[in-house]
Amino acid sequence: MNRQQVFSISNEQQFNDAALQMFQYQAKACPVYRSFIKGLNIDPKAVNAVNDIPFLPIEFFKSHAVLSSAEPVDVIFTSSGTTGMITSSHYVSDVNWYTDSFRAAFKLFYGDIEQYTILALLPSYLEREGSSLIYMADDLIKQSNNPDSGFFLYDHDQLFQQLKKQQDAHKPTLLIGVTFALLDFIEAYKVDFPELIVMETGGMKGRRKEMIREELHEQLCRGFGVNAIHSEYGMTELLSQAYSKGEGIFNCPPWMRIITRDTNDPMSIVTGGKAGGINVIDLANINSCAFIATQDLGRVYADNSFEVLGRFDNSDIRGCNLLIA
Repeated sequence: MNRQQVFSISNEQQFNDAALQMFQYQAKACPVYRSFIKGLNIDPKAVNAVNDIPFLPIEFFKSHAVLSSAEPVDVIFTSSGTTGMITSSHYVSDVNWYTDSFRAAFKLFYGDIEQYTILALLPSYLEREGSSLIYMADDLIKQSNNPDSGFFLYDHDQLFQQLKKQQDAHKPTLLIGVTFALLDFIEAYKVDFPELIVMETGGMKGRRKEMIREELHEQLCRGFGVNAIHSEYGMTELLSQAYSKGEGIFNCPPWMRIITRDTNDPMSIVTGGKAGGINVIDLANINSCAFIATQDLGRVYADNSFEVLGRFDNSDIRGCNLLIA
C-alpha cells in the first residue's frame, strides 16, 4: 500500500478495505504487534471486519520500538512529560508519510496553506527535541511562504504586535498554541480579532491547573475576541490529526477513524454515542502500528465525528491530548 492509495481514500468501503489490508500486513511485519495479537489468541486470518481488529495499547510506545519496517529510521518523535515520567518514542521509517498526512489534512479542513499567516505559540515544545508538533508547525510555516509566519517563544509583545498587523491588513491568520501559553498571553494582552483562527493543542504541561473544555474555550474566546476555538487532536504515536472548528467536536481526515471500546472489555466496541475508550485507526502509520488504543475517553457520533471527554484514571497527562472533562 502506497501513500497515493491511503491519501486518496474517499469513502467508507475504501477505508475498511485499506484498514483490513494494513492489519494483515502489520500482523506479520510488526514484531511488537504480532506478539500482542498472539498473546490475545487471535488468528489474524480470522479477522474480516474492522471492528474485530485488535488495538495495540499506546503504552507499548514507551517500552518498545514499534516498527513494521526494516528500513532505516528517518526520525524519532518523542512525547513530552514531567520530570521522571516515562515518555513515548515513535520510530518513523519514512517521514514523508507524516508530511503528506498533515499537509493533506490541513488542505482538507482549512484550504490552501498559502492563504494564511501561521503563528505558532508553542514554547514547551520548542524547548525540547523530537516534537512531532514542532515538525508539523515548522513545515506549515514554511509552506505558507509568508515572511510574517513564524514561531513565538515567550515574546508575547511581539506576538501582540503581529496580531495587530494581521488584523489591520485583513489577512487570514491562524494562531496555533499550547493551552497554557495561550492563557498566559491573554492574561497580559487583550485582543479583539474576530477573524482570527485560534487553535489550541491541549495540555497545561504542568504549568496550570487542568480546566474543562467549556471553561477554557470561554476564556480564550473572550481573550482573543473570537466566536469559537479550534482544536487539534493528535499525539506522538500518530501521523495524522483530527480537527475541531468549535464546540469540541472533531472530524478525522478520510484515512483516520476513531472507534470507542468498552472500558471494561477492550475487545468490545461501543456505538450509538456511548462513552468509551478511544481507539484510533491511522492508516498513515503504515511503518509502525495503525491500530492504537489510547488512554483517552470519548464518544463517537453517527457521522464519525467525535468528542474527547477526558482520560482514564491514573494515566499520565501529556502531549497533544485534550483536557480532563
